[in-house]
Amino acid sequence: MSKKIAVPVDENGILDGHFGHCKYFALLNVEDTTIVNEERVTPPPHEPGVLPKWLAEKGVTDVLAGGMGHKAIQIFNYNNVNVFVGAPQIAAEELVQGYLEKTIEFTANYCDH
Repeated sequence: MSKKIAVPVDENGILDGHFGHCKYFALLNVEDTTIVNEERVTPPPHEPGVLPKWLAEKGVTDVLAGGMGHKAIQIFNYNNVNVFVGAPQIAAEELVQGYLEKTIEFTANYCDH
């Protein structure tokens, strides 16, 4: 199973708790339970509703975040992107690996499929 997982990160690659105002997004491509590559992209300027559409257009299937507004979650779900919030502030690769191995707990998940 292929996934493209987005994590809002700071300049050090650590989860940024402020989803809408993060400096970068780490985009990790996953095959089954293996991370095959990672790229860091700079998001467009923050405006309500822009980031969920932008990430969906990049082929993102899942978002792991610290916190996120309800409207952003709705837009992600509308675009068939799963959202997991309440993630710990750790490195993106470590967070995604924990998500894949089900060793990290999130306070909530919002999945429409």
